[in-house]
Amino acid sequence: MDESEKGTVIVIASHVVRGSVGNRASVFALETLGHPVWAVPTVILPWHPGHGRSTRITIAPEEFDSMIGDLIRAPWRGQVRAVLSGYLGNAAQARSVARLVTALRGERPDLLYLCDPVCGDGDGLYVPEETALAIRDHLVPLASIATPNRFELAWLCGRTLGTNSEIAEAALALGPARMLVTSALPMMAGCTGNLYLSGRDALLAEHRLVDDPPSGTGDLLAAIFLSRLLEGTAEDQALALAVASVFEIVARSATCGADELMLESNAASIVSPMAAVQLRRLMQPARLRRP
Repeated sequence: MDESEKGTVIVIASHVVRGSVGNRASVFALETLGHPVWAVPTVILPWHPGHGRSTRITIAPEEFDSMIGDLIRAPWRGQVRAVLSGYLGNAAQARSVARLVTALRGERPDLLYLCDPVCGDGDGLYVPEETALAIRDHLVPLASIATPNRFELAWLCGRTLGTNSEIAEAALALGPARMLVTSALPMMAGCTGNLYLSGRDALLAEHRLVDDPPSGTGDLLAAIFLSRLLEGTAEDQALALAVASVFEIVARSATCGADELMLESNAASIVSPMAAVQLRRLMQPARLRRP
């Protein structure tokens, strides 16, 4: 597909001065794959909080909503084919993002909205509960695709997820037609899994586990997967390509001892990954299959 046909993507996420997380990862990946990007910051940080305490600037609700209003009225809004949202600074921002998606869909019903419900990990929530609830109640119902990790999906559904069958049931209960669940249960030892559920298929993509990977893998995976779908790639191939790209970059960054994803020196891995990914189709119980 010609780059001019790929369409603009609005990315709404955190911004760091140093590092490759949030919109730094998503924007880099999308632009590398040929998409114009409108990048909207939700919070601004010197670096990822995992590196230590630092100044945090949260875009105030009224200012954020005003900026969203500008985008809704922008003369170039017809160029937008997709919206990707990630980390939010407060609950009000979720309502503003919902307003944007709803308004853009009024003019482009086929607009893709990928909701990455960034709210927690194995240690629990790392956003206020009010923000997590706003994501669940206002954004997830609008999502064309959601990309939670297993812990986020468990929290959003209020249940424990100990098997891939339980993940599939929770995904169906949560609602989006398509869901890519990271940190799913692998079938091979020493690996990690990414489970994609579309109502027709349950696809598990596995790759070797990398110890202590840099942050930003979820942001990167969501952006690449979205791009592959926008360019018309079949879902199974889009999943394999996206997972391979992320694994390749994570492995190379870890080999170099980097504390951030080394996107700038691994752009080729985004475009044409070479890493091997094990892709298998899982059986879904009939009750999990959408018509």
